[in-house]
Amino acid sequence: MSLIVSSAKEQINNIIINAANTAIQKGELENGELTSFTIEVPANRDHGDYAVNAAMVWARLFHKAPRQIAEILAQNFDFEGSYIKSFEIAGPGFINFFLSDNYYADIVTDVIEKNEDYGKSNYGEGKKILVEFVSANPTGPMHIGNARGGALGDCLAAVLENAGYYTEREFYINDAGNQINKFGLSLDLRYLQLYKEGIEMPEDSYHGEDIINHAKAFAEINGDSYVSKTEEERRKALVEFALPKNIAGLEEDLGKYRIKYDTWFKESSLHNGGETARIIELLKESGYTYELEGALWFKATDFGCDKDFVLVRANGVPTYVVPDIAYHYNKLEVRKFDKAIDVLGADHHGYVPRLKAALTALGVDANRLDVVLMQMVRLVRDGEVIKASKRSGKAITLVTLLDEVPIDAARFFFNLREPNSHFDFDLDLAVNESNSNPVYYVQYAYARICSIIRNLELENVKLRKASMDELVKLTAPEERELIIHIAGLTDEIIASAKAYDPAKITHYVEELATKFHKFYSACRVKGEDEELMQARLNLCKATAIAIKNVLTMLKIDAPQKM
Repeated sequence: MSLIVSSAKEQINNIIINAANTAIQKGELENGELTSFTIEVPANRDHGDYAVNAAMVWARLFHKAPRQIAEILAQNFDFEGSYIKSFEIAGPGFINFFLSDNYYADIVTDVIEKNEDYGKSNYGEGKKILVEFVSANPTGPMHIGNARGGALGDCLAAVLENAGYYTEREFYINDAGNQINKFGLSLDLRYLQLYKEGIEMPEDSYHGEDIINHAKAFAEINGDSYVSKTEEERRKALVEFALPKNIAGLEEDLGKYRIKYDTWFKESSLHNGGETARIIELLKESGYTYELEGALWFKATDFGCDKDFVLVRANGVPTYVVPDIAYHYNKLEVRKFDKAIDVLGADHHGYVPRLKAALTALGVDANRLDVVLMQMVRLVRDGEVIKASKRSGKAITLVTLLDEVPIDAARFFFNLREPNSHFDFDLDLAVNESNSNPVYYVQYAYARICSIIRNLELENVKLRKASMDELVKLTAPEERELIIHIAGLTDEIIASAKAYDPAKITHYVEELATKFHKFYSACRVKGEDEELMQARLNLCKATAIAIKNVLTMLKIDAPQKM
């Protein structure tokens, strides 16, 4: 929470405890060990800024009715040097506290002084977190699920950073295994089709235009020289030619989406470095494997899974899960991240328990791996679900989506819902430049503040740091409501980090824009006396800082003009 908010809550906590101890010393309350109580914001702010339930919690301890305890505590309150202006005892014994004008003034000052650091905290204590997201198959273009996963994973990493964690972003490249074999087969057949008749593509091969283009580009350089080579040589050469181009394409497309990874981790490095083989041996040594019909099985049922699974097939080839286990072991035990977070499609829900079971067998605390399961996205235009691009008639990919809608809208929209909820992406709304478009609405609030400050400067009215005497004039309900919301940013970032849900931040900034527009409609900035005008200009500035800091976290532009 913000420094001012935490200070006020700490003051209330100390006032209650000191009052209780004083009452005990005076014999007004029985001696006993004081237990913890809650200090929370009441649903109705007319009931105070904070409500305390200490009297109810201590009823059994002091053998008195809660309201009687509250009245005894109240007789021993000392508000000297605190933000507390007044209090009331309500209902069965709640103590409601009302904060002084200085409290609200200090919040505005704190925001402006912290500026771009406002909202950040050391909640995460620098613990190391690796966020892996997208990790799209490098054998083809990225789809709409990858677009949601990209925005979600990138913004989650940013939220964690702002909450005080050391965070890295990672893309896992599946450059080994069945999909690469299929990639090589598909390239091989498309290449041979350029020089031979009657070469058919199997139904389960890759039929995309990108495969044809790769084969043609390879032929332009090498001609038919590989036709006579062995199938193994030809496929190896084709994969080595095409795969780096696909990976570079993924990096470029994600870069346009404002995603920059710290690491591009190759699956092949696990095989080449012996880590995959080592994991098999470690699992054997764990005592949780057995052989059946020539295959090596893992006793997943010993860890609560519904069935055991194969690690190594009877032909000696490891299954896909082995490099995945090795990869996560590498994250947690080799590279020593405190926590690994995977952003995966909801269809992976059965895969997660198997992975955690294997890590547990290896002596790794499986709670250090968290998986964010992400539901499907449907694209909607004119109220109808669509599956194809207008221009090409083909499935909409990340690239074609960003050709249709602004990047700001894509990143904001994909973080409008919690990850595990289904989401309809409204293409018409995403390009609509009106207040019905949530990202436009937020950006417009920021641009409006910039315009207010800019226009007043043209009239030689310059924004300056307001004094305490000026800021305490911010007493209108709309001003207070706006200040309270701004004060909640740090807590909202921490809550978002704890829940792995960046949607909390988009909702926060949407509501902030609403409260600003409400304030601006009710409270004139220009034309008031100098002191109130400067106070309101400072409030505008604090609002702009909070909006910009959230948009920066989401990697969304904060335009000064619209």
